[in-house]
Amino acid sequence: MSYIDGFVIAVPTANKQAFIDHALNADGVFADLGALRVVECWGDDVPDGKITDFARAVQATAEETVVLSWVEWPDKATRDAAQKTMMGWMENPETADPRWDNERHPMPFDGARMIFGGFAPLVDLRPGEATG
Repeated sequence: MSYIDGFVIAVPTANKQAFIDHALNADGVFADLGALRVVECWGDDVPDGKITDFARAVQATAEETVVLSWVEWPDKATRDAAQKTMMGWMENPETADPRWDNERHPMPFDGARMIFGGFAPLVDLRPGEATG
């Protein structure tokens, strides 16, 4: 079964195009490393909650937009191997994949406020497709 990496970030609204450019680079690397699908979603209807919400979770300001993204991998092993290439950049930049270089491809958002994690799907409903 597939494996999902999920991300929530706050992107300065003025940096929307820079975010798209950054995402196209990173998403291309994910695809090269075996991702089946990458989805980047610009917040459009993200309400304030009474107790918590997406904006509070990433400490978004009024000048930022919440972005929800996910990467679908064929399995956790493929995801783990891809993640090693990202971590490799921090551990040994001389031998790491240069496409992860934040100096060449700076993040147009504060990565310290990113929420991320890996998830094993429990239910995957695809109306119209046969299930087994």
